[in-house]
Amino acid sequence: MGALLRREGLYSSLLSKWREQRESGSLAGLAVQRRGPKVDAQAVELVRLQRENEHLQEQLKRAELIIDVQKKVARLLGVPLEDSHRNEEA
Repeated sequence: MGALLRREGLYSSLLSKWREQRESGSLAGLAVQRRGPKVDAQAVELVRLQRENEHLQEQLKRAELIIDVQKKVARLLGVPLEDSHRNEEA
């Protein structure tokens, strides 16, 4: 091993320094890199939030439809409905 290092012009102290740098993380270029396309965390979060928004919009449409049907049924039956906006203002 010593002969190889001398032939290449390397010293054991240099190898020790490289090991220390590798362990401390300062040799990031030697780290194992994942293959494949790079994933942007913000783009992934944006897609997740868009899907959630679409889901909530659908829930809101269904809830508004149910409320409209309840109001019509109450009018047909002659049942007075309390207006939540009037109760909140009072």
